[in-house]
Amino acid sequence: MASPKKGFYRQEITKTVWEVRERYRDLQAVGSGAYGAVCSATDRKSGTKVAIKKLYRPFQSELFAKRAYRELRLLKHMKHENVIGLLDVFTPDVSLDKFNDFYLVMPFMGTDLSKIMKHEKLTEDRIQFLVYQILKGLKYIHSSGIIHRDLKPGNLAVNEDCELKPRGDPYPRARVKGGGGSAAKSLQHSEIWPEQLKAQLNCLRNSPDGILDFGLARHTDSEMTGYVVTRWYRAPEVILNWMHYTQTVDIWSVGCIMAEMITGRPLFKGNDHLDQLTEIMKVTGTPTQDFVQKLQSQDAKNYIKSLPKVQKKDFAAILKHANPLALSLLEKMLVLDAEKRVTAAEALAHPYFEAIHDPEEENEAEKYDDSFDNMDLPLEEWKRITYKEVINFQPPQLPESKETAV
Repeated sequence: MASPKKGFYRQEITKTVWEVRERYRDLQAVGSGAYGAVCSATDRKSGTKVAIKKLYRPFQSELFAKRAYRELRLLKHMKHENVIGLLDVFTPDVSLDKFNDFYLVMPFMGTDLSKIMKHEKLTEDRIQFLVYQILKGLKYIHSSGIIHRDLKPGNLAVNEDCELKPRGDPYPRARVKGGGGSAAKSLQHSEIWPEQLKAQLNCLRNSPDGILDFGLARHTDSEMTGYVVTRWYRAPEVILNWMHYTQTVDIWSVGCIMAEMITGRPLFKGNDHLDQLTEIMKVTGTPTQDFVQKLQSQDAKNYIKSLPKVQKKDFAAILKHANPLALSLLEKMLVLDAEKRVTAAEALAHPYFEAIHDPEEENEAEKYDDSFDNMDLPLEEWKRITYKEVINFQPPQLPESKETAV
């Protein structure tokens, strides 16, 4: 085996050889999926902890190459404090002819919302703050023309360095640490004060899980149509493939997550597709005739018509003791008709967020250029344009003076 490229070193991790820049040290395996493995590392240049992803043989086929290119492009496009973006990308290969591997470097997120929710009851202030962060990230990716499609508590990561300051500061500052158990111990006595948190690092982001495994999925991406998202958080139009769906599929997921934060249990816990739909309709009521007419699938129309008529339930009866403004927002997010659901931008302006709503922080993105996403190119061409993206990468500039900067 040839010696490492200058400025690089080799290390074997779980029977795979990693060849990374000298600046990234203390590599430790943190997980793997169908398309790649992830290690945590210390960036000696910035002193921060990062996550590094190595894709498994990205150029083994045109399909893999296209997926790898799209993941790289999407991550490069994301520049928002509530969405995982790219800190660095590099290849140890010295030329295009030898180009076979590249590594993606992202912020390291120590835990996720599902782990935190399993180990503690979230206070109302924290629920408000966390849902606000999720919606800010969604407004950003939706404005770029992207749909996430797989929002669930396990795909919402919390920064392990996020300092959460309790009301009145009667305790030492609580930090969310990696792993659910330690997070629960450090936070169980803390009540969160949103105004104080605004000057802290905003800590909820779309997680490595969702983005690392598949990148962000777009509704026009035919390759992704078979991808199974967790059923409990899935919008009804996705479950039955009723119609060409829009970005409000993500809003439905946020509503499910928010309701679970309030009650501590999933709102719609179906055993299969049809059971999931039945659970949803027990709350939303059976669809109106107007809605049924919009469905593109005759099978779906027939199925809905065959169901017994169920009246809509009041959310106050399901989520007892919940804040009336939280219920009002949920009523607007968990609407069966996707066209009548609130958008992320509309949800952010809801009175529920009045105490923390800051329009200046609710940024929009430049449109994502998806022209390559639907192309069928030869493998060598995918490799060439991916190599160009890697070589031309410019690291993000760290903010010098910003409220949310560390």
